[in-house]
Amino acid sequence: MSDARSSTYLDGRIEYQQALDTVIEHARHTLRIFDYDLHEGGYNAVQRYDRLKRFLLARSQNRLLIVLHSVDYIKRDCPRMFNLLREHSDAVFIHQTNAEARMASDPLLIADDAHYVHRFHYEQPRAERVLNDLALTQPFLHRFEEIWQASTLAVAATTIGL
Repeated sequence: MSDARSSTYLDGRIEYQQALDTVIEHARHTLRIFDYDLHEGGYNAVQRYDRLKRFLLARSQNRLLIVLHSVDYIKRDCPRMFNLLREHSDAVFIHQTNAEARMASDPLLIADDAHYVHRFHYEQPRAERVLNDLALTQPFLHRFEEIWQASTLAVAATTIGL
């Protein structure tokens, strides 16, 4: 992977999903995801599952933090993400936004402190991918933290919560 800064604007769903994969590949310790419900990001695809699993297995300290407006899709139609949660319950956390964060409408995937994909609105395919830029990533880290603080744990590794 190159250390050169790069910024790419994306216009379609396929480009968006490819950008998510690229940013996941850059992650070394923390992945933060904010999305409406993960449906548009291809999170139930085998290749996405494999990338996320490799990330989680790389180091026991790696963390995957997810905040969603709706958890229905992940519970009902996203068994691979549910498997990640079950297999790595100490490293994967899935929250749902509270009322104060429901106005957020721009999905984010942030890897560590320097890489991200920012979709401008969850109903539109346009997005931006940035690699190796701490300064541009900082406002999105702050935004994610605000959304995380306005959310609660929503999906447990087992149906009885153990």
